[in-house]
Amino acid sequence: MPTKTKPTACLALADGTVFYGKGFGATGVTTAELCFNTAMTGYQEIMTDPSYAGQVVTFTFPHIGNVGVNPEDDETQDPVAEGMVVKWDPTEPSNWRAAEPLWNWLEKRGRIGIGGIDTRRLTRAIRQQGAPHVALAHDPDGDFDLEALVAKARAFPGLVGLDLAKNVTCAQSYRWDEMRWAWPDGYPRLEQPKYKVVAIDYGAKRNILRCLASAGCDVTVLPATATADEVMAHKPDGLFLSNGPGDPAATGEYAVPMIQKVLNDTDMPVFGICLGHQMLALALGAKTIKMNHGHHGANHPVKDLTTGKVEITSMNHGFTVDSQSLPAGVKETHVSLFDGSNCGIAMDDRPVYSVQYHPEASPGPMDSYYLFERFAAAMQARA
Repeated sequence: MPTKTKPTACLALADGTVFYGKGFGATGVTTAELCFNTAMTGYQEIMTDPSYAGQVVTFTFPHIGNVGVNPEDDETQDPVAEGMVVKWDPTEPSNWRAAEPLWNWLEKRGRIGIGGIDTRRLTRAIRQQGAPHVALAHDPDGDFDLEALVAKARAFPGLVGLDLAKNVTCAQSYRWDEMRWAWPDGYPRLEQPKYKVVAIDYGAKRNILRCLASAGCDVTVLPATATADEVMAHKPDGLFLSNGPGDPAATGEYAVPMIQKVLNDTDMPVFGICLGHQMLALALGAKTIKMNHGHHGANHPVKDLTTGKVEITSMNHGFTVDSQSLPAGVKETHVSLFDGSNCGIAMDDRPVYSVQYHPEASPGPMDSYYLFERFAAAMQARA
């Protein structure tokens, strides 16, 4: 009879449920909130998206790792998601762009992976019960203290009330001029910028900054805690509010006063994405709420209420703007066709707007790039 292979990793949920599998990447234990992502591609971009800070990602698509990893696809320097859960063990990469295997990349960067999991069952549990708190452990010897792991999962404080933007923002300001990838030369540089933009880094993805540069923006990135005076010192033509992780209400403690002062003292265009969308909504007087399991994937249909057009979007958020709390003078511009949740707002009389999804991720692939062009057009009109 064949000998059974001892599990080398396990995923312990706070309710006491335990999943066993095969570990890869780094060894050790990590605690986080568990979410699932339905995208069929882009696992490297997902793992390096700062919006996933404090989360372990379950990938519903089984073929994870098959194209390896490469430096060009990182959204930030290192993985930010705490770990990953997959159906099948990652295979040897088969892609001309691959620089190294997924498991090697994870190990060097201190991130844990677990394979061999029934991801359908896990995804159903997340949908039905909400995003659980978990402990993910990898031990090559397969020695696990299950009671201790469940206790660690239960001790995880959760994301409500947690400001994670400060953990992933840049330490100091910097300039950005790299544009979107183009065949055959890769990432070109913006040589003749038209607009000066200050981008607030709540956990900004590189491809968002590339899209701004491709729209003609000379981008200066400032830390999440930047004040209105620090923003205005750069004399920008527009203000961009980036994506990021954590509870928007917690980040809003310092972000909202800055945004409100900019809105009160200037008429410059303002554009926000994801957490930036939530920051703008809070600054305008709306509220945010925690979702049951959030929206994470590259196939989310969103309707533009101003045009009737439906966009296929990429999403990653566990909190949402409460559309019922939008004040007078602020309109809802986009809604999710999955559950009707808010996906965009705009001021009635000013070029100040934001969306809950990621137009730079190009799932459509170009359904939402108009948002960057709209931002550029608003700055041009103000010049």
